[in-house]
Amino acid sequence: MPRLRVYELAKKLNMSAKDLLQELEELGLDVKNHMSYIDEETVGLILEIFEEEEESVKKAAKPKKEKEKEEEEEVSQEVFVKPEEMQLNTFAVKIGVPLNRIIQDMFTKGIALKPMQQLDEKLAKEIARMYGYRLKLQQSSIQVEQEEIVENELEKLERYFETLYTVHKNELTIRPPVVTVMGHVDHGKTTLLDKIRKTRVAEQEVGGITQSIGAYQVSHNGKKITFIDTPGHELFTEMRAKGVQATDIVVLVVAADDGVMPQTVEAYNHAKTANVPVIVAINKIDKPNANVELTKRQLVDKLNLVPEDWGGDTIVVPISARTGAGIDELLEMILLVSEMKEIKCYPKGPARCVIIESKLDRALGPVANVIVKDGILKIGDYLVSGPVYCKVRVLVDDKGRSVKSAEPSQPVMIVGFEEVPDIRYMVYAVPDLETARIVTQQLKERLDRDKATKRKVRLEELLKMMEESDKKELNIVLKADTFGSLSAVQNAIASIKSQEIKVNVVHSAIGTINNSDVMLASASNGIIVGFRVKVDTQARKAAESEGVQIKTYEIIYDLLDNLKLALEGMLKPEVVEELVGRGEIKKVFEIKKVGKIAGVQLLDGFVEKSCVVKIYRNGTFVSSDEIESLKHYKQDVDRVDAPQECGIKLKTDLEIHEGDELEFYRKTQVQKRL
Repeated sequence: MPRLRVYELAKKLNMSAKDLLQELEELGLDVKNHMSYIDEETVGLILEIFEEEEESVKKAAKPKKEKEKEEEEEVSQEVFVKPEEMQLNTFAVKIGVPLNRIIQDMFTKGIALKPMQQLDEKLAKEIARMYGYRLKLQQSSIQVEQEEIVENELEKLERYFETLYTVHKNELTIRPPVVTVMGHVDHGKTTLLDKIRKTRVAEQEVGGITQSIGAYQVSHNGKKITFIDTPGHELFTEMRAKGVQATDIVVLVVAADDGVMPQTVEAYNHAKTANVPVIVAINKIDKPNANVELTKRQLVDKLNLVPEDWGGDTIVVPISARTGAGIDELLEMILLVSEMKEIKCYPKGPARCVIIESKLDRALGPVANVIVKDGILKIGDYLVSGPVYCKVRVLVDDKGRSVKSAEPSQPVMIVGFEEVPDIRYMVYAVPDLETARIVTQQLKERLDRDKATKRKVRLEELLKMMEESDKKELNIVLKADTFGSLSAVQNAIASIKSQEIKVNVVHSAIGTINNSDVMLASASNGIIVGFRVKVDTQARKAAESEGVQIKTYEIIYDLLDNLKLALEGMLKPEVVEELVGRGEIKKVFEIKKVGKIAGVQLLDGFVEKSCVVKIYRNGTFVSSDEIESLKHYKQDVDRVDAPQECGIKLKTDLEIHEGDELEFYRKTQVQKRL
């Protein structure tokens, strides 16, 4: 038996690489990731172990099935429950069993439940079976009466789909990965996509509609992969700016004869901001001047991506998009990363889709090209996308065929929108036209209000917002006129040290500030800093729309001074105790219903009611406290100066004695400096 990589052995065992990694860890084997090699002796041993386990499982399977059948026969009545009725107290009412009884009965079985606990499907079925019910989960009713609307209906839709993943976690299924190919111009992105399309899709299936859909599906070893073939970096991040996750995996194409170029860096930064796993395809290996090893070195130096064969965790596949060399391995790696990531969906119920392109078609009217993320999209469905609604009249797949429905990860064109939808909104299926109108009208009104009051978020305001939150990070998109200037500014920004605030340069490049920079800053909640560069017109408009601030400088010291002052404003002021007075307790008075009052002779300075008191006895520190009341004779006062006497009642009932020495401290806030 030859040595194998973890994912290759997982195939032999008919299990996922992720599950095998967990098994290997439990066996005490030190394997780094799914690309790690396992020696031949260990491979043989593992195969033997799993064969034995499989036999024992088969022997135990029959009695278990018989037992389940017997339990099923005992269950006589069905109960239908919606996702929002899966909280234990609500669920108890639904099945007509007292809440306390359920908690007690489950406790005897070793399961502790709380009244407000959210049940998953498995536990809910177990509880229902105990009392003679068979649980049937229903779709949640999204429709609400208009007079009952309290919150934004779009937020309710979003929350509903989030709930699906918790309530139906046992029903989630793996869906095909959605892949975006990105990289520097002329490095072969289009050639690669064309090669995959031609070799993986039967000729007779290719239709003229493919280009307008902007995505297509291919099959490899019986598994589907969806490729998005239209968005540039701007579109990729513009979708992210609204929180839309269109892509599961990014393939970063780098030419072996050209290496890592500015747009390669830009593409990678967009993928990193979106937190999407990256596979590197080193293209053009068939060229005479191709240098794969040098390209890998540049990946490490410029992008901090260490190839797995160099001991890192980045999958790097050498390919030729022209000849087709390495494409099978690239597709294999896409499926492997997809398996490790466990890309799941809820395949039933209403559809949720992401828009990859929308336009006004002369013949069809407003259309949207989408990829289904959850549920089944069907002709006749009512949809909402931001402030626009739709009744699906026609669905066209990536091969130009009219279809009746679309499954998760399937790309289709939707015909039937009232207006062209914005690509930055998700598409949600709703029960009926009335719900669609309520959702879209409500959002339109809110957008109109926001538009009337919208203005730029300035650096100082952005920092103030950060100061009010726990997160202390400032993300910067940096542009400069030359590589020398860029390097100097980057080094200067890196020199600004603070333990409390992290300054991240999420992207840096030379040249004019453009729309892509604005979209990246918007997606990362950051600002754009330009050094000796101009801002193009489109970028200014986009910045105004997105609320992104652009700050440009001609002198590096101005840039740094401005940034330092803004960051210092983010630092929490340091609380300093300033000694303002000293005194001695001459007498301790015990007053009923009041407590102990210290009669104090001030020796120097003063005491204020807001002071912190530190108590010393025989020169040793005893404790500190705050002042509840301060009196001069019988008058309540805020301050008493030495050498006067005063009466002090402390907030806590500390033991105080005659002769105790007191020190009075005033707390002041001092602004920290970098």
